Amino acid sequence: MKVEIVMPKMGESINDGTLIKWHKKKGDLVKKDEIIYEISTDKVDTEIPSPEDGVLVDIKVFEQETVEVGTVVAVIDTNGEAELEESKTVSEKGSAEVISSTTQVGGEIIDIPMPKMGESVMDGTIIKWHKSIGEKIIRDEILFEISTDKVDTEVPSPEDGILVEILKQENETVAVGEAVARISKKGGIVKPKVPIDEKESKPISPSKEVEKTSKDFRTLNKEQFIDHSSNRFYSPLVLNIARIENVSMNELETINGTGIGGRVTKKDIIEFLENRKLNKGSMKFSESKFEESSTTERVRVIPMDNTRQRIMNHMIQSKETSVHVTAINEVDMTVIHNYLTKHAEQLQKNEDIKLTYMSFLCWATIKALREYPLMNASLEGTNIVQKNYINLGIAVAVEPNGLIVPNIKNADGLNIRGLARAIADIANRTRTKKLLPDDVADGTFSITNYGVFGSLFGTPIINQPEVGILGVGAVQKKPVVVDVDGVESIAIKPMMYLSLSHDHRLVDGMLGGKFLKSVKEKLESFDISHV
Repeated sequence: MKVEIVMPKMGESINDGTLIKWHKKKGDLVKKDEIIYEISTDKVDTEIPSPEDGVLVDIKVFEQETVEVGTVVAVIDTNGEAELEESKTVSEKGSAEVISSTTQVGGEIIDIPMPKMGESVMDGTIIKWHKSIGEKIIRDEILFEISTDKVDTEVPSPEDGILVEILKQENETVAVGEAVARISKKGGIVKPKVPIDEKESKPISPSKEVEKTSKDFRTLNKEQFIDHSSNRFYSPLVLNIARIENVSMNELETINGTGIGGRVTKKDIIEFLENRKLNKGSMKFSESKFEESSTTERVRVIPMDNTRQRIMNHMIQSKETSVHVTAINEVDMTVIHNYLTKHAEQLQKNEDIKLTYMSFLCWATIKALREYPLMNASLEGTNIVQKNYINLGIAVAVEPNGLIVPNIKNADGLNIRGLARAIADIANRTRTKKLLPDDVADGTFSITNYGVFGSLFGTPIINQPEVGILGVGAVQKKPVVVDVDGVESIAIKPMMYLSLSHDHRLVDGMLGGKFLKSVKEKLESFDISHV
């Protein structure tokens, strides 16, 4: 049976494509899903696999020719009989006369939508693409990363296939359900319902120029597509834009292409032109050239990534919403310090529990919240919403400069060891982008540990809509005055500052002071039998 291979449709707005490379020649055996040729359109460059096993008996479109979607580009004989003389093009213009009726199958393009990451989440921002156009992808392999106002997460591919189109770029914010990319499950083919009546004719010369009537420009011949000094390929569309905009070959060489094999795409050259017009130079220069130019600049403008923008907006909102007041207290961590020194390493080795100061701080904070429930509340207008559960938020630093506050659900039901496991779990899932929307929703009180970076104390900003946040400083040995049976002396002790930022609309100085003192006392008088 003869199977016709057609120029596939790579998107709703794409009506033609340029065949840029044949991976097989006439008479070659081909296997199903083996790459047989590459195409370039104004949206995407991609590789097209064979739909069947067989012999490539005819090539109807040569490299650098631009043809409309649905045009037959080659014929495969699935019976394995390479009847080369019976499969010829029928005219010098490359248009094949097909007498039989055909049905198009395969080439299924599926849309990848922006996923819904929670009931109140209406959009998300793409922060990173893990795949490029033309790359193969398998089901459940990570395709891209998104950020919402609730959580950052990785999105897997729903199908095996080839990424044929990226509709939304990095740092673009997209409504839930809107398509961000398209995946091709197979290459487009045409299978005949009845045998094809093929007529003999003279084959087209590969070097013959093709007049393109569906665009306002003319395709150039193959010699004009290639810079022989660099062996770098440029598609007809890119070269035409370069010709119209007076982009020299030397300038084209400086553009870092994002297409297959580093090929310069329409998007790449348009971005280059936009930046050139703004006198900012090309943002697509190679890394080495960018580094050379940046050393001569007095300032460097770095756009905020989406995570940093959301943190900025969240912090501004908090400062504009809450009346921040900060109280500071100093805590003697001797009992806990001595316990960790003796037992932490053994616990991790025997029970895989990473016990740190944070586990004890969480425990003491939970006990204090039970004593002073207004610290575990929020405000809705003039109403106080007091929570009878404790979802304890733990601020987690994420490289390079992000901060996410997932929370331990029903933390008041956990002991010291349970808290240690929960802290390790949410920290790991935060840094590996495995958080779920529920992990960052419904927090009631938060703790931020800036002491891990050596800071002694700070004035943290409240995590809305909570009314308080506890800041934890570094544990540092220092001389302190101690009173033993009425006798004062100087001793070296591991000391730590705690700072409580609270919303003065609800929490006044007395309540904040009592709460902070309660946390301090529980840490200083900790009973190690509770571990």
